[in-house]
Amino acid sequence: MKNMNSLALLVSLIVLVGFPILFLFVSLYTGDWRYLMWSLPPSFLAGFTGLILTVQTMKKERKEA
Repeated sequence: MKNMNSLALLVSLIVLVGFPILFLFVSLYTGDWRYLMWSLPPSFLAGFTGLILTVQTMKKERKEA
């Protein structure tokens, strides 16, 4: 299960950091900042949810081992 937790952690960080950076570049290219503004809340909600659940699972597995 350790590989799945590291994969889940990677995906959470990509959603949390990577998507806003991607939409920042889109906003810079188009000049329309609504792309960035509308992408921030879903990215943070999905990223933090995945991050919290992954960290809790990793702590639980560490306790059991």
